[in-house]
Amino acid sequence: MKKTLTKTDKIAIPVIIALSVLVPIVVLILMNLPERYNLLGTQSGTFPLFHAVLNGSTAVLLLMGYFFMKIREYKLHRNVMITAFALSAVFLVSYVISKISNAPVHYEGEGLLKYMYFFILISHIALSAIIIPLVLFTMYRGLTAEYEKHAKIARWTFPIWLYVAITGVLVYIFMYPYY
Repeated sequence: MKKTLTKTDKIAIPVIIALSVLVPIVVLILMNLPERYNLLGTQSGTFPLFHAVLNGSTAVLLLMGYFFMKIREYKLHRNVMITAFALSAVFLVSYVISKISNAPVHYEGEGLLKYMYFFILISHIALSAIIIPLVLFTMYRGLTAEYEKHAKIARWTFPIWLYVAITGVLVYIFMYPYY
């Protein structure tokens, strides 16, 4: 059976793919800027705390969304997941601004903590890139009432998104002494 794309799929899928490629590239470029432009006049420690709060809040919302889905409160599930998506979007914009505004801060820990930190950081970064298309496709399928497709992709999206949110907080905790 041949699958045909809907009219909205023909627009949404290329947009999701483009965003999924462009966002990590832009972040990578901004992380390697030769000069910083403190756009908001903030101190370097301001953004990381804000990002940790956003990540922690996103993790809580994701768990709430999962709970609401399990008890079949689908409107609450939808609203909580849209809020988690909105917080993640705020995080992304804030993260980009922070990369433009502040030079990178390096981890100075040693021993076992250093290896734990880098494992968490590397897995967090890798999954952060992967989560972009997963979240966008999951949201798209849910909002277009394609619930079977939504559920299939959400099985992958939820644990990865939750891991990224939690490890975002852990990275902040590890880095806190160096801000």
